[in-house]
Amino acid sequence: MNDLPLAHAFKTRPSALPRVLQRVLASSVLLIAAAVWWPQVAQAQTVTLPDFSEIAERMSPTVVNIRTVERRGGTAAGSGGDVDPSIEEFFRRFGIPMPNRPDRSPAPRSGPDNEDEQQRQRGVGSGFILTADGFIMTNAHVVDGADEVIVTLTDKRELKARIIGADRRTDVAVVKIDASGLPFVKIGDVNRLKVGEWVMAIGSPFGLENTVTAGIVSAKQRDTGDYLNFIQTDVAINPGNSGGPLLNLRGEVIGINSQIYSRSGGFQGISFAIPIDDAMRVADQLRTVGRVIRGRIGVTIAPVTKEVAESIGLGKAAGALVQSVEKDGPADKAGVEAGDIIVKVDGKTVERSGDLPRLVGATKPGSKATLQVFRRGNTRDIAVAVAEFEPDRPARRAQAEPGSPTPGAKSAIGLTVSDLTDAQKRDLRLRGGVRVDAVEGAAARAGLREGDVILSLDNTEVTDSKQFMTLAAKVEKARAASVLVRRGEWTNYFVIRPTR
Repeated sequence: MNDLPLAHAFKTRPSALPRVLQRVLASSVLLIAAAVWWPQVAQAQTVTLPDFSEIAERMSPTVVNIRTVERRGGTAAGSGGDVDPSIEEFFRRFGIPMPNRPDRSPAPRSGPDNEDEQQRQRGVGSGFILTADGFIMTNAHVVDGADEVIVTLTDKRELKARIIGADRRTDVAVVKIDASGLPFVKIGDVNRLKVGEWVMAIGSPFGLENTVTAGIVSAKQRDTGDYLNFIQTDVAINPGNSGGPLLNLRGEVIGINSQIYSRSGGFQGISFAIPIDDAMRVADQLRTVGRVIRGRIGVTIAPVTKEVAESIGLGKAAGALVQSVEKDGPADKAGVEAGDIIVKVDGKTVERSGDLPRLVGATKPGSKATLQVFRRGNTRDIAVAVAEFEPDRPARRAQAEPGSPTPGAKSAIGLTVSDLTDAQKRDLRLRGGVRVDAVEGAAARAGLREGDVILSLDNTEVTDSKQFMTLAAKVEKARAASVLVRRGEWTNYFVIRPTR
């Protein structure tokens, strides 16, 4: 019985052989899969941690150190020459007094040998070479006020540079050195840049030349300036990095390192770069005409809040609220009014209020621009002849004279109002409106003040106190009411919420 033939044993356990084969085959498949899969996993891990060494080696020669000299007649500059120039540049840039600096500089010694020592104040920054013949891009604040600009190349050559042009509004400047055959950068496409993408910076933080730092793109289109949306990164940027390039993994420049957010004065994980496409448009004008030509329409604007957008029926918080219109300016002549919300310029949507100066600024002066505005519940197109931007002029504040309050003219929303005199209307350049003489209740909580001038209520233009009282009586107590208010030279919306 114990010496059964092998065939008989398999007959008694018919499934034994297939199970053994299945296990062997399954193990083989797993081994083959692991052999194929593991190198791919290792390769994927390598891709997520890039090697910046090749880019750094290739692009470092295109980055320069910029040292500036500002001559000061009659007083010694700096604090005795013992302060790092990059530290001075940082404090000068952000308007912070230098710590441990005496209120008065020591009296300068006389004599020609000490003249340069007396009259020099140094700052440092970075830049990058645009062309082989020596055009260099940097920040405007790096060369602002400089009497002399000295560029140091990676081969330790020091060359004097002349400022071709600087634009403070975008913080872009172009300088030129007399040289040829220089290595120069390649300009990248900002539109291809993605949040989370690896980027690298090269510059001279604290005067330490050719320092490389890396990080990722934290955000795009960060609205922090009048004419630019910035690229936000977590790349370490410190004083002296200003004007240096922000590079992608292809070694292309996609921004100029310009600003940091800091409470301590040092890097805290948030830095901002000027998008290179905007910077190149500015640089091209600086190189050709020496200045930037921008369009303007003569309005002062503010953001549109979600609360205001809902209360006036705009739909979403977008566009630019016109707070004031320059007298006899392009917008005034075209019929734009304070309280209008500009939602489009030549068909391009104004998502944020900061988009308006960028869109108008990019419009050629002398041409016509079509503004789509939202006014009292309706949209309309207004053609404006764009003028050339000029330095801001101080606005004349037209103060309304005290009016005569209408006896008992207190509305249901907590406002006591009176009619404007003809002189007040002329002075304020208004057709109608009423003056606020007293505020209480819901109107006071909304922020209205005595002396405000109400121009509209719930998208209806206010002509006089009698009409305003009629409109106010119709306001539903269960919902918020929007009020367009003129205060001094500014116009803004307030939302009055009913008492709950």
